Amino acid sequence: MTKAVAQPPTGALTEPPAGRLLEVVPLPSRCGGALLSPLTRDRAEDLAGLLKAVSDPVRLQLLSLIVSASPQEACVCDLTAVVGLSQPTVSHHLKVLADAGLLTRERRGSWAWFAIVPERLADIASIFQPPDARVVRR
Repeated sequence: MTKAVAQPPTGALTEPPAGRLLEVVPLPSRCGGALLSPLTRDRAEDLAGLLKAVSDPVRLQLLSLIVSASPQEACVCDLTAVVGLSQPTVSHHLKVLADAGLLTRERRGSWAWFAIVPERLADIASIFQPPDARVVRR
């Protein structure tokens, strides 16, 4: 007696080796349109966490300020006046962004400096790219 081997469902997303483009297989559609499944559940959860972190207008403003700074880093002391919030509030928002992996934090004297993590910004941008342009990140 042979055991049946589970096959991926028709239209399932298959992930090629790291660094290769996603292979997207069309899913069946009842209405005749082509549906694609470009994200695995794990990847969707990771991206949802990033989107949650940037869903606050103050956090988007802070990211924008740090991205536009040269060399894409800023001291919390310089950000408070620009966004018009207290230092503890700005620090809280920066911590949320750092916890999501969008920023790194470095202590310099008595101040915290935050720098952009370009790969995580690219992860957010990848949501809006066509499926054949996405690169698998693990």
